[in-house]
Amino acid sequence: MSILIQTTAAFPVFPLVRGMLSLSAFAGLVVFFKPLLVGIARALMLLFKPHRSKAELAARSHMRDAILMQNMINACNGASHASELRAMAARN
Repeated sequence: MSILIQTTAAFPVFPLVRGMLSLSAFAGLVVFFKPLLVGIARALMLLFKPHRSKAELAARSHMRDAILMQNMINACNGASHASELRAMAARN
């Protein structure tokens, strides 16, 4: 019996128990405040990378298409191809 008491006295149990209680208390707070923390994380994401509106997305798409069409027109060798491309661009 005295050997058991000596081995437990050599191994500090209370700091380990205190650490486990602190960790479980922190985990409990995180679980309790998870919706709040998720909302804060989403707000920070929107702060750094905002969503574009449908009008902005459509304008960007239209501008990208116009630039692509202009590059295709500039790359054409013959006048007939350029007029066909202009006609295609006018339809959009």
